[in-house]
Amino acid sequence: MAAAPAPPEGDARAVSRPQNGGWWCFLAGLQRPVCLHPTGHQVPELSVISTARGSRGTGCPTGGPAMELGRLEYLQALVTEFQVTDSPEAKEQVLANLANFAYDPKNYEYLRQLQVLDLFLDMLTEDNETLVEFAIGGLCNLCLDKTNKEYILEANGVEPIINCLSSPNEETVVSAVTTLMFLTTPQSRHQTTALPVVECMLRFSLSANKRLSNLATLFLEDYCSPPQVEEARNLSKHTAVGIPLPKD
Repeated sequence: MAAAPAPPEGDARAVSRPQNGGWWCFLAGLQRPVCLHPTGHQVPELSVISTARGSRGTGCPTGGPAMELGRLEYLQALVTEFQVTDSPEAKEQVLANLANFAYDPKNYEYLRQLQVLDLFLDMLTEDNETLVEFAIGGLCNLCLDKTNKEYILEANGVEPIINCLSSPNEETVVSAVTTLMFLTTPQSRHQTTALPVVECMLRFSLSANKRLSNLATLFLEDYCSPPQVEEARNLSKHTAVGIPLPKD
């Protein structure tokens, strides 16, 4: 299998994994958070080891029109590597790279062209929890974009995202809650704030995990109506069945 091409020369940016966690973009020697959850927490920390290049970190083509072909070719190489490799670890690393590239609006057209949104959605049903974590992280990074949001909703993406709420992985759950927030529109609200989801958020809001409880409380206050919350609260009094809390 041919190695993925290195980004074009002149690339000033590389996505890397800092010592203190989180997704960060290093640009001209400065670091800034790539994507924040509504609570102010950074999105799940991803490993971005490039299996194609054998080094930590990946380049992301930047600059004028001359760089755009290199950007598409590089993303295509990552997608191809994911499709042809038989190594679970390699798939995890490549998906982590794609999820990191999903934060940058400059990549959205290419990610749609390469069907990376479908790839993220498909990975949500995998048994490999790491693939699920990176896939929902990628969706979380790009779903605020109007075109991406509409695509995910039309592809019936809400249901598998809701299923991620039952993951034992805290990062997956946090990304799933945030993604549901970002996908909520007047048309999709009946899905993203369905009764089982609201009931789940009530349980999460009581969690000892402050990160999760704060996010769930925000969801209930900003995305659910008081009657919805009351109905879910009454239902919770009569049943012990619900989406389990993620493991600490």
